Amino acid sequence: MGKVGAGGGSPAGLSALLAGAGLLVLCVPGACGGGSCCPQLPPGSAPRWAAPPGGFVGRGPRGRAAATPLPLLGRPLFAVAPGDRALSLERAPGTAASVAMAPRAGRRRRSEAEPGKADRGEGASRSPRGMLRDGGQPGPETLERDPDKATRFRMEELRLTSTTFALTGDSAHNQAMVHWSGHNSSVILILTKLYDYNLGSITESSLWRSTDYGTTYEKLNDKVGLKTILSYLYVCPTNKRKIMLLTDPEIESSLLISSDEGATYQKYRLNFYIQSLLFHPKQEDWILAYSQDQKLYSSAEFGRRWQLIQEGVVPNRFYWSVMGSNKEPDLVHLEARTIDGHSQYLTCRMQNCTEANRNKPFPGYIDPDSLIVQDDYVFVQLTSGGRPHYYVSYRRNAFAQMKLPKYALPKDMHVISTDENQVFAAVQEWNQNDTYNLYISDTRGVYFTLALENVQSSRGPEGNIMIDLYEVAGIKGMFLANKKIDNQVKTFITYNKGRDWRLLQAPDTDLRGDPVHCLLPYCSLHLHLKVSENPYTSGIIASRDTAPSIIVASGNIGSELSDSDISMFVSSDAGNTWRQIFEEEHSVLYLDQGGVLVAMKHTSLPIRHLWLSFDEGRSWSKYSFTSIPLFVDGVLGEPGEETLIMTVFGHFSHRSEWQLVKVDYKSIFDRRCAEEDYRPWQLHSQGEACIMGAKRVYKKRKSERKCMQGKYAGAMESEPCVCTEADFDCDYGYERHSNGQCLPAFWFNPSSLSKDCSLGQSYLNSTGYRKVVSNNCTDGVREQYTAKPQKCPGKAPRGLRIVTADGKLTAEQGHNVTLMVQLEEGDVQRTLIQVDFGDGVAVSYVNLSSMEDGIKHVYHNVGIFRVTVQVDNGLGSDSAVLYLHVTCPLEHVHLSLPFVTTKNKEVNATAVLWPSQVGTLTYVWWYGNNTEPLITLEGSISFKFTSEGMNTITVQVSAGNAILQDTKSIAVYEEFRSLRLSFSPNLDDYNPDIPEWRRDISRVIKKSLVEATGVPGEHILVAVLPGLPTAAELFVLPYQDPTGESKRSAEDLEQISELLIHKLNQNSVHFELKPGVQILVHAAHLTAAPLVDLTPTHSGSAMLMLLSVVFVGLAVFVIYKFKRRVALPSPPSPSTQPGDSSLRLQRARHATPPSTPKRGSAGAQFAI
Repeated sequence: MGKVGAGGGSPAGLSALLAGAGLLVLCVPGACGGGSCCPQLPPGSAPRWAAPPGGFVGRGPRGRAAATPLPLLGRPLFAVAPGDRALSLERAPGTAASVAMAPRAGRRRRSEAEPGKADRGEGASRSPRGMLRDGGQPGPETLERDPDKATRFRMEELRLTSTTFALTGDSAHNQAMVHWSGHNSSVILILTKLYDYNLGSITESSLWRSTDYGTTYEKLNDKVGLKTILSYLYVCPTNKRKIMLLTDPEIESSLLISSDEGATYQKYRLNFYIQSLLFHPKQEDWILAYSQDQKLYSSAEFGRRWQLIQEGVVPNRFYWSVMGSNKEPDLVHLEARTIDGHSQYLTCRMQNCTEANRNKPFPGYIDPDSLIVQDDYVFVQLTSGGRPHYYVSYRRNAFAQMKLPKYALPKDMHVISTDENQVFAAVQEWNQNDTYNLYISDTRGVYFTLALENVQSSRGPEGNIMIDLYEVAGIKGMFLANKKIDNQVKTFITYNKGRDWRLLQAPDTDLRGDPVHCLLPYCSLHLHLKVSENPYTSGIIASRDTAPSIIVASGNIGSELSDSDISMFVSSDAGNTWRQIFEEEHSVLYLDQGGVLVAMKHTSLPIRHLWLSFDEGRSWSKYSFTSIPLFVDGVLGEPGEETLIMTVFGHFSHRSEWQLVKVDYKSIFDRRCAEEDYRPWQLHSQGEACIMGAKRVYKKRKSERKCMQGKYAGAMESEPCVCTEADFDCDYGYERHSNGQCLPAFWFNPSSLSKDCSLGQSYLNSTGYRKVVSNNCTDGVREQYTAKPQKCPGKAPRGLRIVTADGKLTAEQGHNVTLMVQLEEGDVQRTLIQVDFGDGVAVSYVNLSSMEDGIKHVYHNVGIFRVTVQVDNGLGSDSAVLYLHVTCPLEHVHLSLPFVTTKNKEVNATAVLWPSQVGTLTYVWWYGNNTEPLITLEGSISFKFTSEGMNTITVQVSAGNAILQDTKSIAVYEEFRSLRLSFSPNLDDYNPDIPEWRRDISRVIKKSLVEATGVPGEHILVAVLPGLPTAAELFVLPYQDPTGESKRSAEDLEQISELLIHKLNQNSVHFELKPGVQILVHAAHLTAAPLVDLTPTHSGSAMLMLLSVVFVGLAVFVIYKFKRRVALPSPPSPSTQPGDSSLRLQRARHATPPSTPKRGSAGAQFAI
């Protein structure tokens, strides 16, 4: 879930706002191959209404200061609204400054020397392309020109009062950040930097300060340190006198702090690198700092001291408390990652964020990068079953799942706004790719209804999702949106928060007064609302709170929105009618609370004049602001209400210093406006005066008066309207039909709204309608359409479910598991609930309200447990079952199998686990040349190898989300010999009993055997066995050379075996483990149990042979015992001495399991 990038959020242009810090950034495009050369945006600096790819993002906290330039959202180009104070500029080295306002590729542009027909007010008429006549069919022009409706341009060039100051010595600097305090302050700060794009770092910086509104500047490098390189400038949003400068972390990590608007500074060292800052919305000294290593710090002294709050914080997912919703102003909301990579929502106090003092408002984990804290709402996302689920907390109450229409099945969701106690969200449903549906909620943000379908979306410059939606400033409930219909994008407008939408009526005439025949719905006006990836192309739209009726935007007239033939349009009656004001793109600045419009042309050439309009765009006068044409990099309007000063930033050539042109507009006004200079204007929608349940009348300055307004007066009066059906939208689960009625959707059961109430209580029974939030209408049909209180009916329990809090079917041994009991309907207050956990423990509850936080239980054993819940309220009963898999973490897997086996004989392989009891497991076996694995639920398998050679066996054990594996090799031969080895007792003192040690010792033993016997190493395989005392298995193998011509026979193997036994019995095999530690290798008396299961098949002939052997053995035994009774004992014959291999060699296929040898015995027995 994310926060959308709405067109209203970002007009294309040269300005960008560092949100909340009052910093604007200008980046010149083209210097880095067509795009902006601004440094990469860091996490934590996402602009308002911009959603990063994936994740759940909201509008973001007010007062966030980002550490890098950001696109300006929701502001007119070149403009700074009250509260925004600074501009940052960027110029590319070695490129002409004309790229600062580069023309659109493929678009024909007029030069300043030839302003064009529109500028001259003469020339042949031209109908904008795309206009349709006669019901949508192109046709000849039949209407006459109306000169009174033409936009008038006064070509006489007037002069504005201005001064120019050059930042001498900074000609190489290609970035600048500007802060203007405003509120009648004359202080301006400018930080210029040389950003090396090859190195990706800042190599030089200069700090300038003006105390006379920008007439002159003083260089302050000596006050901050001549060798100090500054990277960013921050401003406290609640006290503009407090300034913070950040040094380049590649040289030093420090802060320079000023409390006197940048006159003096104090330097403070940092032990971390700041990536982004978040200022408190009320307390001027409280700051949160996010470091590059994902740690969050807090300061209560404006950066002079810092304290660590939390490690592993997700970028851009930390928030200050919201006043009114949180009792503690120092409460911090954050999303943090756990050691195992999960995300969780935490809250704590800024100065006391220990483990014991942290709270987890949402039970369990949440999806990564999904926490939003915005106004009265907190949002999180949790994916289960492959589907995202969204949860909301209103005014910090318990979380509830957000309810969209049942079959919306969202793939992605972005919060647009939470203004006026309502959530506006954009949802991409399962069948959408490049469009989103707009939904609007009830007050709690739980139940959502559709506002508009198929709104166009695109990718922003940082890969963010941008929605073509614009919220008009100054008029609540008014939005513009670009909707996709049959592969055509059209612009729609609403005045009641999406309850009703309509197309924009195109102007009656064009720029010169020529008639435009454009009939709805075949032809209309379409506006660019989205952020352009190149901030110097189309996409401009502007409105202002202090000028609620005026909207300026770029667009075209026709059947759909087009990227060609773009013109500039203005509406002075809140979108009811429009006028064309320019044939080419201009940037528009609101001056004097919107009483004057300032337009500057987008051009690749230097300019020295601009256009002013005192009558809401009906006529324009040409004014020069500099005597020498200037390549304009950006414009900053003074944020105060009394002074009328604008600063134009640019340069005369790409090698010149920054030129700062201070333009004072006071001279264009005759006087300050009086009451008689205003006229009333009523807000309306196509003649309908009731907007959002009220009639509003505003004051407008009369167009012929050139007086200065000063402070914004606001609406003259507001009168509530009588409620009508138009003031009500369809309630959740209802849909509006063609007759205008709201009827239940096929999937919705209206009686389900009473499921949470009990007998004797009341609930609100919906009429199918709900009043639009913030609508102020009274009386009328309000009583008829408002939900009615109704007594809760007595209902038997139905739809009982029991689930885990995180939606999983697994739990960990020894840890709390939270079980949630959910009941679709029934009398919940007088209900008996019995829960049996399946492990011999059961509990009972008297009502569901006592189980709102879930039932916690700890399982002490692993296994599959049958959890049952039984509900009974006297009217009926219901039950539900959950099969819960309780596991413990699997730590180690060891594959046990023989080192060598014979061909065509079954081999047993066993996966040995630690711990041995971990719950339900799945085993995946890979062996031999098989391309497909064998999957079992058992930890051992048997298999055969039909050919000789080395083979690899791999077992993977899946336990929950963990998968461990072990791999072993096994040699397969027709026949071989094996012998158990033992060692000097001192070897056990150095045996850590780990696989790596056993492999190394095996290699050393083999080397010793080869040196002592001269037997080629290809015939010998040594494997040290796990455990103590230390033992090993020696294998004699029938080595075959690569040509296949030379292969050892059974007799050869016997000779090698005799030689090895002889050397072992003579103590000739030894090695040095470490200096002074000698290890002697012995041959053990007997081998251990056979390494390979060689039991023959029980055929009839085999059984007869076995019986014969048994009888012969019994006879020999009887004779032997008889002879022992009559004969005296005698010394053993040399031929039967222990260690004589002639009596100990047997065929392995007839061997019986021997006993375990004693350490140090000199005897030996080979198994063949």
